Amino acid sequence: MFEFTLTDLWRTSVASVAIFVIVVAVVRLNGLRTFSKMSSFDFAVTVAAGSILASVAVGGAGILTGLVALVVVIGAQRVVAMLRRERQFERVVDNTPVLLMANGEMLEDRMLETRVTSADLRAKLREANVLDISEVRAVVLETTGDISVLHGSSLDASLLQGVRGAERLEDTDFQA
Repeated sequence: MFEFTLTDLWRTSVASVAIFVIVVAVVRLNGLRTFSKMSSFDFAVTVAAGSILASVAVGGAGILTGLVALVVVIGAQRVVAMLRRERQFERVVDNTPVLLMANGEMLEDRMLETRVTSADLRAKLREANVLDISEVRAVVLETTGDISVLHGSSLDASLLQGVRGAERLEDTDFQA
């Protein structure tokens, strides 16, 4: 279990440094979006890249194999990002953001549907520094699984464009 040789340690160290340098180079070439969580597909790419890095670092895959896998995964992300500009393709690849709270009221049906508990939601409200629940205009479960809290005296309707359930907010609450 704890048996290792200096050769094993050397190989792991060299592979870890090499794959780290490769990742930095690929990210510099592909851009900052490489490890963003702008969509569920981006999140999947981040997880896959982490798995590839770990596999190379612990010797499950060679450096060249890891490089090829990383380039293929990030290349696929780039292609999907370009295709997502088409609305129909975007619907296939991305989840739809969902309204979880409107005008200080938790939307139990949406929370049940998305498996978000009231405890989860209250934690996010605290994280967003909400001091008065009546000032919460909307809470949205984003396509990435993040939860956005929109609070204040008014809400620009364009912020909820494409959000499922946004029609539950009264038109009078929106600011043009």
